[in-house]
Amino acid sequence: MKSKRATKLFVLDTNVLMHDPSSLFRFEEHDIFVPMMTLEELDNNKKGMSEVARNARQASRLLDEVVSSGGADIQSGIALSEPSRQLASGRLFLQTEAINGVIPASLPTAKADNQIIAVAIHLSEKFAKRPVILVTKDINMRIKARALGLEAQDYFNDKVLEDSDLLYTGARELPADFWESHGKDLQSWKQETRTLYRIQGPLCAELLVNEFVWQEGAQPLHAWVREAGGKSAVLETLTDYGHQKNAVWGITAKNREQNFALNLLMNPEIDFVTLLGQAGTGKTLLTLAASLTQVLEAKRYSEIIITRVTIPVGEDIGFLPGTEEEKMTPWMGALEDNLDVLNRPAEDAQGGVGDWGRAATMDLIRSRIKIKSLNFMRGRTFLNKFLIIDEAQNLTPKQMKTLITRAGPGTKVVCLGNIAQIDTPYLTEGSSGLTYVVDRFKGWLHSGHVTLQRGERSRLADHAGEVL
Repeated sequence: MKSKRATKLFVLDTNVLMHDPSSLFRFEEHDIFVPMMTLEELDNNKKGMSEVARNARQASRLLDEVVSSGGADIQSGIALSEPSRQLASGRLFLQTEAINGVIPASLPTAKADNQIIAVAIHLSEKFAKRPVILVTKDINMRIKARALGLEAQDYFNDKVLEDSDLLYTGARELPADFWESHGKDLQSWKQETRTLYRIQGPLCAELLVNEFVWQEGAQPLHAWVREAGGKSAVLETLTDYGHQKNAVWGITAKNREQNFALNLLMNPEIDFVTLLGQAGTGKTLLTLAASLTQVLEAKRYSEIIITRVTIPVGEDIGFLPGTEEEKMTPWMGALEDNLDVLNRPAEDAQGGVGDWGRAATMDLIRSRIKIKSLNFMRGRTFLNKFLIIDEAQNLTPKQMKTLITRAGPGTKVVCLGNIAQIDTPYLTEGSSGLTYVVDRFKGWLHSGHVTLQRGERSRLADHAGEVL
């Protein structure tokens, strides 16, 4: 192995490969080293149908491909440029010698983590002039490695951003002098019930398509960007879903962000919607109201499909009997709660129809809602459906891609979640699949995003969200 001062040597832990099998090709010009224990752990985790097992098999296949293409000389490293299609220009090294007696006696050598740390220590002594860095998603392993004088870091490649405060919110407040600086050569015209403005000014370069803009004051403006890029932009006024005449399944928008969300949910031109927000901001309620209106009244979609990740907050409740729908029922308590709210306005409007009318409406609603498990999504295609992905913050970017690519012609996909409540191990706010799609889809003509700010559940829930 040649010592190159400019490049680093990254030692990969198993969980990095199991999190993202393509991580082999994500270190650009730097070299990577795969210890024998990492290969052993990949082998131990390859059985089963879980995402982890699938990734372990994929990582093994990629390693096999690289090693097969590299010829017989593994000692001097295998060039990654060809297998990675020029994504990486470094080399891959595999452990070809036994490494013993490097770590302190206090650390048990039988543990896989400690053996990988031992390899990293050995390499840092062997190549003293070269940075040797251990890459792992295991926090305790990073702490141990640093305590032993090693450099260790998390796998950052799939992190969309370091700070969740920088995540695109989907809405921006216009400055007070907006019309003075952007009103020159202003063009305005009507299109059906909406007013459009073509503006020019410095802010136009920053605006994204389908971003919401607002300004309060004497002449309030709530609009969204229909065209952007360059020196001019087109703003279109919104439908006011806060007014009772525009109520969606009896529900009206309680605040500005809810109005933005309903404009996205009710627009047939928007195929993909992401709604972020803490508990009680109305994500599920608004989405269900919009989906029921468009399935049962407008007949725009044939049915509603709801799915979510089945990760318990506490202890798991064990085996559940029944069909796929019945097994998913305990995870869908939020759906039941929201359906109760949505079924109440219909009863009140008809002057107290009573239990019969309410039960009939509920049966009709239930006949159009299908609850599906994520485990059986691969290979499916949804035609003309309204697909709701609840608790989307618990999905990895790869799972998110698998789900969104199920959408066939005429299907709308809505992702709901709160990135402050992630229950999946190894996922953080920066690497969640929800954060990933919000960032990747911003500015696309047929997608939109809103971060809901204000809780509307109750004063107790709002206060608990702030202080706890």
